[in-house]
Amino acid sequence: MAAPNSLILATVDHLARFAPFDSMAREHLIWLAERLKLTYYGKGETVLGPESGPAQTFYIIKQGVIHGEQDVVRAQDDTTWLELHEGECFPLGALLSRRGVASTYRAGRDTFCFELAAEDFHELLKRSDAFHDFCTRRIANLLEQSKHILQAQYAKSSSDQQSMSSPLASLIRREPVSCAPETPLREVLESMHKLSIGSMIAVDANKKPVGIFTLHDVLDRVALAGISLDAPFNTVMSPNPHTLPPHALAHDAALVMAKHGFRHILVEEEGRLKGLISEKDLFSLQRVGLRQISGAIRNAEHLDTLKHSAKDIRLLAHNMLAQGVAAEQLTQIISTLNDVLTARIIELELRDSPAKDIEFCWLALGSEGRLEQTLNTDQDNGIVFATQAGDDAEAMRAVLLPFARRVNLALAECGFPLCSGEVMAGNPKWCLSLPEWQHTFADWIDHGDPTALLNSTIFFDFRPLYGADHLAFDLRAWLRDAARNNPRFLHQMAANALRNRPPTGSVWDFFTGQGHILDLKLNGITPFVDAARIFSLAVGGKQTNTLQRLREMNEPLHVSSQDTEAWCDAFLFIQLLRLRLHHEQCERGEPLSNKVDPDSFNNLDQRILKEAYRQARKLQTRLALDYQV
Repeated sequence: MAAPNSLILATVDHLARFAPFDSMAREHLIWLAERLKLTYYGKGETVLGPESGPAQTFYIIKQGVIHGEQDVVRAQDDTTWLELHEGECFPLGALLSRRGVASTYRAGRDTFCFELAAEDFHELLKRSDAFHDFCTRRIANLLEQSKHILQAQYAKSSSDQQSMSSPLASLIRREPVSCAPETPLREVLESMHKLSIGSMIAVDANKKPVGIFTLHDVLDRVALAGISLDAPFNTVMSPNPHTLPPHALAHDAALVMAKHGFRHILVEEEGRLKGLISEKDLFSLQRVGLRQISGAIRNAEHLDTLKHSAKDIRLLAHNMLAQGVAAEQLTQIISTLNDVLTARIIELELRDSPAKDIEFCWLALGSEGRLEQTLNTDQDNGIVFATQAGDDAEAMRAVLLPFARRVNLALAECGFPLCSGEVMAGNPKWCLSLPEWQHTFADWIDHGDPTALLNSTIFFDFRPLYGADHLAFDLRAWLRDAARNNPRFLHQMAANALRNRPPTGSVWDFFTGQGHILDLKLNGITPFVDAARIFSLAVGGKQTNTLQRLREMNEPLHVSSQDTEAWCDAFLFIQLLRLRLHHEQCERGEPLSNKVDPDSFNNLDQRILKEAYRQARKLQTRLALDYQV
């Protein structure tokens, strides 16, 4: 085979500056370059449109700009929904599915494109794994590159540090030590001493874990309790220990430890003990004190201690972001620790309050209800309380409100600002009995006008945080039936959601307020949150978390897993940008905000953000089609 000429090599060098070509083997780039032709399009000229039939060409922009328009009526303000620049390519979806394009692609200015025939595109998919991975997992592939850059910028720990995405099976260091529940306590303690282990697991005849005992338990359960060392092990062990499967992630174990204050998690597979994961296994390399923070919160007796713990939560979040912990995991950890802190404030305020005699549940709403809190979050909460025949709801509310207001004020001192819209448990409007909540939701669902529904959206994300969980679960079950049986309500919710469009045209042409600014919350994650909420209500979903809502709608709405994961990846990338923004603002001592100058992003992040907004538009298109908005 003849050596490639200088023009081919120059094309290879040019392509290698951009994803995915920068990760492809040089032989595959040469093969590609040899089959490309260069075409010129004048400003305003149509490159490709729906009328062209099945896509026959793969385009790579060499120079210029291509606009993607939803239709050919260029006079509309929102026709341009995508802007592609040098190194970007299209139309991947149409080529992969061998169909026509849904948008019109037009030159935004004088533009040169490399073009590859469709049959060569499909051949390249077979030849190059890197190219195939990019085309089928475009946003996920770009996110991997961004993650590597982020870790290079922020990582403070060693390169062999365990990831919070590691499966628990990879963290098991040795075979677990176990015994029968009837084993004498003396024998158990001798074994623990001889083997230098900090815990013993009781298993039944089938090796199923039925209890655990740790050195931490010796003082309380043996020495101070005066238990005979001849007593059987099952008299001092903690029964029914919490277990996770081997494929569960380190972050799942971390959340359980934080939520319950555990030091150990057992790994169980098909009913048999497989291993034990300790706090040390999870965090000794990471040098983060998640359980220590959780423990300090649980043992706190004064608000000053909790204020310090709130600062520790933010510091922990910064450290974990620097260590490359994924946005989904990090927001869940932040929200879980905030839950623990809120619960402790409630416990302290209940001690001397008559409210402790009322059966109630503290509700987390909004981002906390969705387990999606970042470092910049205010309070959104409420109370649902139980009533019996003859109970006076107003009298019960009068008892609960002073307690709820004290909790709201304490949370504000811990760094969670009071909600500007007064969506808080200390507001009589949101401290309601179960029938009153049902009446409130029914009024929104059956009679709500668009403005009322717009203001009510965060209430549909509630989950129990403290107290009588069954009240929240009963309300959720009632809401599922009420919402999915009212098409008018869902149509109005969809219409409201579609008023908030992601940036159109050039991402950088979208302005909020004064200046060249993007709002990563309002015009970033909110379109995903709103659409996921509506689809969840429509199918009677049980989840409140946006990602879980998107994933649970797959089967009932016949959505492809590829589309779902692309939407999830896009949502997570914008969340990551928010977390990074808040981290940098904290480092500079600036007030936390979701508004950012898009020019501050590097080229890769700008490209992924454009792709994320494209996915938001696709999700909204599905919403518009389903509800004819």
